[in-house]
Amino acid sequence: MSNRYCLTAILFLGLVVPIIGCSNSQVGSIQITPASQSLVAGQAARFTATGIIGHGNHPATNEDVTNQVTWTSNAPAIATINSSGVATAVSAGSATITATMPGGLSATATVAVTGTTVSSGNDVVSLSVIPGTQSVSSPKQTSQFIAIGTTAAGVSEDLTGQVTWTSSSTTVATITSGGLATGVGQGTSSITAIATNPDKTVAIGTATFTVVASTTEQITALAIIPGSQTLSASGQTGQFIAFGAFGSSGLQEDVSQSPKIKWSSSVPTVASVSPSGLVTGLGAGATTITAVLTNPDGSILSATAAVTVTLTPAPEPLLSLTIVPSAITVGDLQDTGQFLAIGTYSTVPYVRDLTNSVTWLSSFPDSFPVNTNSGGTSSASAGIVTAYGTGSASIIAEATSPDGTIQTASATFSCPLALPDPTGHPPTPGSCYTGQVGPLKATLTIYGEGLNTTNWLVTAPSATGTPNVIHCGPGWAGPGGSVCVGIYPIDTSNPGNNFVTLTAPPQTGVVFGGWTKNCTPLVPINEPGPNSCKVQLGTTNATVGAIFNNP
Repeated sequence: MSNRYCLTAILFLGLVVPIIGCSNSQVGSIQITPASQSLVAGQAARFTATGIIGHGNHPATNEDVTNQVTWTSNAPAIATINSSGVATAVSAGSATITATMPGGLSATATVAVTGTTVSSGNDVVSLSVIPGTQSVSSPKQTSQFIAIGTTAAGVSEDLTGQVTWTSSSTTVATITSGGLATGVGQGTSSITAIATNPDKTVAIGTATFTVVASTTEQITALAIIPGSQTLSASGQTGQFIAFGAFGSSGLQEDVSQSPKIKWSSSVPTVASVSPSGLVTGLGAGATTITAVLTNPDGSILSATAAVTVTLTPAPEPLLSLTIVPSAITVGDLQDTGQFLAIGTYSTVPYVRDLTNSVTWLSSFPDSFPVNTNSGGTSSASAGIVTAYGTGSASIIAEATSPDGTIQTASATFSCPLALPDPTGHPPTPGSCYTGQVGPLKATLTIYGEGLNTTNWLVTAPSATGTPNVIHCGPGWAGPGGSVCVGIYPIDTSNPGNNFVTLTAPPQTGVVFGGWTKNCTPLVPINEPGPNSCKVQLGTTNATVGAIFNNP
């Protein structure tokens, strides 16, 4: 009996499957555009997947299935690809990109990667989406994303209205061409911004958008955070956040600005509260802040918090500090990049540009000095980093708020070294290669000549003015030992500028000390190779030389 049923089932499937295969909405094949792409390391390009749908005797139609396929790379060390079809070149070689539809249909494209990135000054080389994460409490609520691009010349630009915005899950969120995301259903979606350069290379930035709960769930508990605040009667503000808990899912949601919630103050003359939970101190005393939430089924929940208002002056604390963009990579020595410092405050204006008022620091000031302007002059250009060497440095912004607290933020500035390829060809022009001809930096080594071999000492500042970066000789007793190497600029257009100021500090019993001289190379610096300078003081114990090892 069971065999008869199995045979019947097989016959039934044999009849049904061909009918399903003739569906007029089924994707019969897919294609990837472009079929091949040539990139250099660091560049990115976007691939598009197109599904070809048959309609029986009618002409086939095409459908964009880029976000429906699964994208893979057979060589991620050469080129990676994300869920939106954006491939990023990593290192020289060839990679096969595959797009696969549910059910097994697939198509391939190739990516050939060579060399190191060469970008024009106006090309967007990196893109940041701000903020990196946002959430809304329920569908139909919106949040604004901003796209900040950095060009190869180091200029930061607001590209919000010029990039292409996409949402990885349109059932969770949609996003407009202006970066406004709208919640559709509960879940999390990746928001992607893509800036396309004239040569079709792209820069991408991503963020996360979360819809905490659906509209059909009921909130079963309500709480206000924090439970109490103390404010100044001078108009100081404080933000309360109302969190609702869903009994069915266990999720918690920020409902502070939900239309279902109403805020009130028991003593409005002491402190007022806005529809979003922002409290303002008005007069000395105490008041109770209440949040009342009405569920779709008519049930009501409430929570309270305490506010004490005093007559003391309100501080203006700086809550956080952010550097935009988080990283800049340049392709040539003496290229520059511009960082911006953005501060968030507890009072209006809540967001402020602090670029020209914070203190900027570099972890390697000799190779990657950064302009600073802690005096706050509005016309100054702070946050600009210059590459005088290869490698990378941490760039730090430091701000002190009026209440004495200090906020810091960091970013990365890089000028990667590109060596010649194995065939002996020089690296791609525009890379941070030490063999380039131009105004670079030289390594300086100081030495002493004469009979004094026990206590002579010479010091010199760095090219950016940091004192005692170089401290040579047996007379040095400071930290770091007798360090005799520093980095100094070479100006090939003006050889007279190529010198370093050497100082022999006064020392008891040392005839050698007590002078400051400019040590200039003996011949003009106009080609690679060693060069030297000498300071002659007329005694056998007072001859000092410096060797410039030109790039």
